[in-house]
Amino acid sequence: MTLPVPSPTDFLRAAMHAYRRGSLSEAESLCRDILRGQPYHVGGLFLLAVVRTAVGDDEAAAGLFQATLTLDPALADANGNLAMIRQRQGHRAEATRLFQRATRLAPDNLDWRISHAMLCLEQPGTAARHFRSALALAPTSAAAWRGLGLALRGNDPAQAAIAFDRAFRLDPSLQQTQSEAFACRLRAAEWQHYDRDRQSMEVCIDQGGIVLPLLTQIAGIDPARQRRAAETVWQWQVAGDPPPSLSRKRHDDRLTVAYLSADFHEHATAYLITGLLEQHDRSRFRILAGCYGTEDDSAARQRIRRSVDGFHILRDLDVGQVAEWAAEQGIDILVDLKGYTAGARLDLLSRRLATVQVAYLGYPGTLGGGPVDYLVGDSVVTPPADQPYYHERLVILPGCYQVNDRNRPRPDTMIDRGSLGLPPDGFVFGALNAPQKITPDLFGCWMRVLKATPDAHLMLYDPNGTAAANLRAAATRLGVDPGRLTFVGAAPLAQHLARYRAIDLCLDSFPYTGHTTTSDALWMGVPVVTRQGDGFAARVAASLLHAVGLPELITHDLAGYEALALSLERDRARLDELKAHLERVRDTAPLFDTPAFARHLERAYRLMWERHCASLPPQTLIVPPQD
Repeated sequence: MTLPVPSPTDFLRAAMHAYRRGSLSEAESLCRDILRGQPYHVGGLFLLAVVRTAVGDDEAAAGLFQATLTLDPALADANGNLAMIRQRQGHRAEATRLFQRATRLAPDNLDWRISHAMLCLEQPGTAARHFRSALALAPTSAAAWRGLGLALRGNDPAQAAIAFDRAFRLDPSLQQTQSEAFACRLRAAEWQHYDRDRQSMEVCIDQGGIVLPLLTQIAGIDPARQRRAAETVWQWQVAGDPPPSLSRKRHDDRLTVAYLSADFHEHATAYLITGLLEQHDRSRFRILAGCYGTEDDSAARQRIRRSVDGFHILRDLDVGQVAEWAAEQGIDILVDLKGYTAGARLDLLSRRLATVQVAYLGYPGTLGGGPVDYLVGDSVVTPPADQPYYHERLVILPGCYQVNDRNRPRPDTMIDRGSLGLPPDGFVFGALNAPQKITPDLFGCWMRVLKATPDAHLMLYDPNGTAAANLRAAATRLGVDPGRLTFVGAAPLAQHLARYRAIDLCLDSFPYTGHTTTSDALWMGVPVVTRQGDGFAARVAASLLHAVGLPELITHDLAGYEALALSLERDRARLDELKAHLERVRDTAPLFDTPAFARHLERAYRLMWERHCASLPPQTLIVPPQD
C-alpha cells in the first residue's frame, strides 16, 4: 500500500503546531521543507519569518516578510510584523507606511495602532488622535494610555499626567509612568502630591525600579541614587549586544571628532555649541556632526552645517547603518550631546561607534552604563571627589564646562516693559527657567521676597501656558497678589535675550539650577542669585558665576539665597556694580571665551586619545589651562 505524501498544508500545520509548542528549530525545519518544494509558498515564507523574529534574527525575518508581501501585499500580519521590525531598526518612514497599510487591512489590531502612534510623537496632535482611536478599541490598554501621555506632555502636561497615572493603575509593571506623571505635574506646577511623588521615586530607585534619570536631577535626588537610577534605565532601555567591530577608515593624520545630537536646529544646545564647532583647530581636528533630529532649514541649522567638515543625517538609519557610517568616516572620538533628554538615541552609544566615546553638555549626570568613557565637567560641577557617582571617568576642564558662543545676539535696545505685561517702574525679579524646575519650597521663598519688596514684580517662563494658573493660585494662597507675576513664553533667540533688559535681578531655580538660562542672563548683564547643592545639575549656575568672577552670588541654603536676593534689591548701588562688572568682562571672562574653551576641550580630546594609544584605560583627567 502506498502511503499518502504529506502536502505543504500538512507541513505548515505541523510547523504551526511546533511553533506554538515553542519548538522553534522544528518549526523552522518544517518551513524550509515546504520552501524547498515550493519556494514561493506564502504560508511557509510567513511562518519562517515569524520564527526568525522569535529567535531575534530581524534581518532575516525582514527579508522573509518582504518576500511574503511581494506575493501577497494584502497580508495584514506580514505588513504589521515587518513594520515592527523596521520600527526597531530605526527605519521610521518605512515603518510608518507599513503600519498605515496594516491598520487599514486589520483596523482592530491594537498593537499596530499603538506602534504607529509612537512613530508620530513628533506630531503630537496626530499621535494623540491615533492613541485615542486605540483607546476607543481598548479603553483598558495601559500602553495606549501611556502613549497618550507621551503625546500630550509637551502641550498639555496636566492631562498627560492623568493619562500616565491611568496607565500605571492598569499595569503597575509600567514603572516609568510614575515618574513620567510626576514630571508632567511639575511642568504644570501641580504640587499637591510633590512630597509623596518625590519619596516614591527614592523608594523605587532603592528597590531597583525604573525612574527617569533626568527627573532625579530635577527633584534633587542624592547623587548616589541618581547613579543607581541611571544604571537601571541603561540596563532596561539601552544595553544591547554590540555588533561585530568594523574596520575604521583613516582619512588623514587629524583626529576625527563627531558630535551626535537631535538638536542641531533652533535649540539651546545649538546656541551654545556652534561657536565651538567654528573654533576647532582644523589643522589638528576633523569635525563632523551626526544629526538624528527633526529636519529643518533654520538659521541655526545652516550655521552648524557651515561650521563642520561634514554634516550627516542619521535620522532614518538603524544602529548597524550608523555603525557603518562611523567606520567609513573613521570617527576617533564620538561626543554625545543628548544623554537622557528628549529625542536621544542612546542605542547608538551602546554599540561603540568610536574608539573613544564622550558624554557632554546635554545631560548633567551619568548615563549609568555602556561603552561611554568620559563625562566632561569642571571642578565645580564634577569635582574629582565625586567620581564614585559617575559610570564615566570625569574630565575636569579649567574654568567652566559649559561652552558659550560669543557671537550670539546681544540686543542693546531697552525693551518696552509694557509689551511684557510689566509696569513701567518698580523692581523686576526674573526666573526664566522652565516650570518643572520650580519646587514648592523655592516658590515659597520667591513669594516671601515679593512680600518684603512691595513694588517688585516677578517675571516667569511658561512655554505652553499650563503652569501660570497654578502658580498664580499658589501666590494667592501665600498672600501675594497674583498680578505681580508676569509670564512670558517661547520666543526667537534675539527676542528672548532682549527680555533680560527688563530684569533687574535673576533668581535661579533649585535643585536643578539654570544652565543656558543662567548664561543667557549673565551674557545680557543681569546678575543671578543661585544656590549650590549636591550633584551636577545643582551646581551648574555656581560654575557659571565662578567663570564670570561673581562667586559672591552663590549661596548654600535657602535662607542665604533669600537674604542675598533681598539685600541686592535694597542696595541698588551694589547691584549696579555687579551689572557693570558683567558688562566689563563680557568679552574677556572665561565663560564667554569660546576660542580658549575650544583649546581646553581639544587638549582633553588629546589626553583621551593619548591614553588610548598607550593602551591605557580611561581615567579621571584634569585638564591644565592653556597659555
